Amino acid sequence: MANSTNRLHTAMAAIDAANSEDPNRVVVGGEELPAELIYGQRMSAMLARVYPDASEALQLAVRAQHIRRWQIPRSTYPMDRPGYLRWRKELGRRHAEWAGEILAASGYTPEEITRVASLIRKENLRRDAESQALEDVAALVFLAHYAEDFAAKHPPEKVVDILAKTLAKMSEHGKEAAGALDLSPAVRHALQAAIVQATDP
Repeated sequence: MANSTNRLHTAMAAIDAANSEDPNRVVVGGEELPAELIYGQRMSAMLARVYPDASEALQLAVRAQHIRRWQIPRSTYPMDRPGYLRWRKELGRRHAEWAGEILAASGYTPEEITRVASLIRKENLRRDAESQALEDVAALVFLAHYAEDFAAKHPPEKVVDILAKTLAKMSEHGKEAAGALDLSPAVRHALQAAIVQATDP
C-alpha cells in the first residue's frame, strides 16, 4: 500500500509539473496560475466529491486528461466539425501517450498504463463505468468553473444547446451532482432550460 501511495503521489506531482508549463493563465484567488494545472486540480477535487471511491487508474486519468493540451492548439486543425473531431481524437491520443510516459517513470506496469490511457481516451463510454465517471467529472468541472465565462460570450440559445448536449453525455449520478452545484444565476437558468430541452420529445 505504501508503494502504491508513493507512486500515485509521484505520478500526480509529475503531471502537475508538466501542466505547470502551460503559458496560458487563469486567475484564482487573485493569483495568475497555469490554466491546465488548475484544470487538473479541479478535476481531482470534483472526482473526490462525486466519486470518492475512485480507483487509482481513474484518479490518474482525471488528473492527466488535459496534460500539455496547449501544445496542440485547436487552430492547427480546420475550423469545421471534421477538423474539431480530428483535433479531439489527436488530443486523446497524445494525452494518453504523455501520461503513459509519466506513469512508466513512476513505477506503473504496462497493464496499468494501458488502463489509464483507455480512460483518458474515454473508450467504451456508457459501457465502462469509469470512462463514464470521467465524462461526468469533466462536465461538472465545466459547469462549476467555466460555464459562467462561456455564457457571457455566447447567445443564450447557444449556451442552452451546449448544456443540453453536456447533460446528454452524463450519467444519472452525474446529473444529480450537477443539480447540487453552486452555480451563478445565469448558468442555473440556462441549465434548467437545458434540462427542459433535453427531456422534450
